[in-house]
Amino acid sequence: MNFNRVHLWAILGAALFIRLLSLGAYPLMDTTEARYGEMARLMIETGNWVTPQFDYGVPFWGKPPLFTWMSAYGIEAFGVNEFAVRVPHWLAGIVVIVMMAMFARRMGYSGLITALVLATCGIFSIAAGAVMTDMALTLGMTIAMIGFYLCWLSYEQQKPNQAWGYIGFFGLAIGLLAKGPLVIVLMGLAVFPWLVIQHGLLGAFKQLWRRFPIVFGTLLMLVIALPWYVMAENATPGFIDYFIVGEHFKRFLVSGWEGDLYGSAHDEVRGTIWLFWAYSAAPWSIVLPALLWFKRKALGSAISVKNGLLSLLILWLIAPLILFTFSGNILPAYVLPGIPALGVLIAILVSDITGDPKWFKVVASIVPVLLIAAVSYIQLGTGDKKSDKVIFSMADPSVETYYVGKRPFSGQFYSYGKAKQLTDESVLDSLEKVQLIGHKEEVNLLVQEKSLNCIIEFTSKSRRSLYRCEAN
Repeated sequence: MNFNRVHLWAILGAALFIRLLSLGAYPLMDTTEARYGEMARLMIETGNWVTPQFDYGVPFWGKPPLFTWMSAYGIEAFGVNEFAVRVPHWLAGIVVIVMMAMFARRMGYSGLITALVLATCGIFSIAAGAVMTDMALTLGMTIAMIGFYLCWLSYEQQKPNQAWGYIGFFGLAIGLLAKGPLVIVLMGLAVFPWLVIQHGLLGAFKQLWRRFPIVFGTLLMLVIALPWYVMAENATPGFIDYFIVGEHFKRFLVSGWEGDLYGSAHDEVRGTIWLFWAYSAAPWSIVLPALLWFKRKALGSAISVKNGLLSLLILWLIAPLILFTFSGNILPAYVLPGIPALGVLIAILVSDITGDPKWFKVVASIVPVLLIAAVSYIQLGTGDKKSDKVIFSMADPSVETYYVGKRPFSGQFYSYGKAKQLTDESVLDSLEKVQLIGHKEEVNLLVQEKSLNCIIEFTSKSRRSLYRCEAN
């Protein structure tokens, strides 16, 4: 392989730096980022680090707390702002990139190519800096898969080292705190078929028991993850039933599941996850099948892949796709836990290239350029359609503020929890001054009913207006 490394390092550095700069360049938008950002802010304000809260006193049972802890630590370090809640997830993405690059080098392939592919993969670039659960899960999955494979490989090389097995179980513990038992299912879908390919069905069980610290590794995993589950159930009884039964069975099996306490299920045609992967993992989702086709004859000759690595990476990549093929409640980010394998796969498939292909650098430059364009587009006003940040830049923080109608999570975050939803109109009777936010038709009816003296201070692109009102 004779790539111009200076060019590759420049593209990699630009991709990571542009994403870092973008973290504070656009508002938290409703609903996902604003909701999770507000949950982190609430965690800091209330001091409740056990149970993430959907609102004051309302527990959030939908996900474990690792992603909230990450953003909460960001707030402690940098204050209440977009950069603070996003940067821990960017750092988690950096850790995944570094681990996969080191893994690729250990296996004899380019760590730089691996890192560049991940940093310029659409879904990875977005998630590395988005306030979501998925990068924390991907971090745990990556640690678990690398630990598993290197533990297995140590026996193949006659140098048994079960320490890698314990690292793998540590990764599973991270996954349990990031998104729950899903990480075990995903890893099982990749690992067990691969062991069968390597050793046969009976041999798979035998080698699993022989090579891995199953008992003590499982104990380590539970020691790390289980205490939080116990504390969460004790703090808010009913959590285990909702999270395990609802989120892991009903959400998976019941398309359009209506038991979601915190929103609505995402009803998609089963099998749509493959389409999600095709555009979410672009541009490398296009490059990978093309390379597999053109390099099919070179595999095993010019391209040497030993110890079942290629098949493991493919199974790792498609494990989320296989699982969510049978689910109707899916999002594009669900493909993310398999994406780290994509970087090493590309590195393997280009390892026999002797020139410096321009096409590779052009492809790697697509996502950074698109990221700049996307942030610019959001700054030109799209963000204001999906976030109330701009409204609170015009509001008076010393005056009580109420939403007439639905209060978005961005309104909670940017008002530091002070903007309340108006559920009892009688509270307005005792206020000399008040700020009202909502759609004009709803607010105007209330103004007339309460005989308030109001002026419209500002109307955002979300069509919500800020009213400054005084009692007559």
